Amino acid sequence: MQDPLPVSRFALNHMAAPRLDIADFFALAARLGIRNVEIRNDLPGRAILDGKPAHEVRDAAGRAGLTIVSINALQRFNEWTPQREAEAVTLADHAAACGAKALVLVPVNDGSGRGDSERKANLRLALEALAPILSERGVLGLVEPLGFESCSLRSKAEAVEAIDSTGCGDRFRLVHDTFHHHLAGDRRLFPERTGLVHISGVADPSVAIAEMRDPHRMLVDAADRLGNASQIEMLLAGGYAGLFSFEPFAPEVHALPDLAPALRRSMDFINSELSRPAA
Repeated sequence: MQDPLPVSRFALNHMAAPRLDIADFFALAARLGIRNVEIRNDLPGRAILDGKPAHEVRDAAGRAGLTIVSINALQRFNEWTPQREAEAVTLADHAAACGAKALVLVPVNDGSGRGDSERKANLRLALEALAPILSERGVLGLVEPLGFESCSLRSKAEAVEAIDSTGCGDRFRLVHDTFHHHLAGDRRLFPERTGLVHISGVADPSVAIAEMRDPHRMLVDAADRLGNASQIEMLLAGGYAGLFSFEPFAPEVHALPDLAPALRRSMDFINSELSRPAA
């Protein structure tokens, strides 16, 4: 049993409400009492793809009383090329200018680069190249292993090993994503190395674990098959003191005319599970 999480421990990823522009997204978070948000670079017509200057995003967050936790994300970060370097510099510059604390780093997920030696070498190369880019701008790198079988980085243990081998442990942390943790069958949680937790649930009883994809990712409720409450409880018991950020991808969630009541119910459900006495 854990104490309930105060609303200050929750964050909101713009993927939860991709139809809202940045100002309305910030207003949604503030209305819920959530003070930390993640912005994205993959939502057409929304910041940052709409060309909104970073200082305008920073000022809008400030007016709403919000902290921008991260920009999500540098894709294919462990396939280091001149193009990737340019993308990393652009995103890190934007993060620094808008006040974002971190940049989420997402690995290649198309079935390539999965051989042991190639995978590990690519990861280390990318981390070594990213470290000075992030350090010069005061931005943290959040490495997010994905549970999909097609992914080139599924293991948090492998990510930690690579980070330690580069000597850049002060610049990188893990993202623990409850969906991807479940898909990967990961046993170790690394709460002490975790910088952010993404939470979402899968309720569809007919989909096999290996077939779960982003559109299945709902808000966490009593039908959740991923064991979100258990994962959260273990992270807290291990000393994790950071944020739990809602990141649902399901079209049903995105179609809700007002997401606030559903988010409140999900927070209440999670806390009711954390407060439940052990059997």
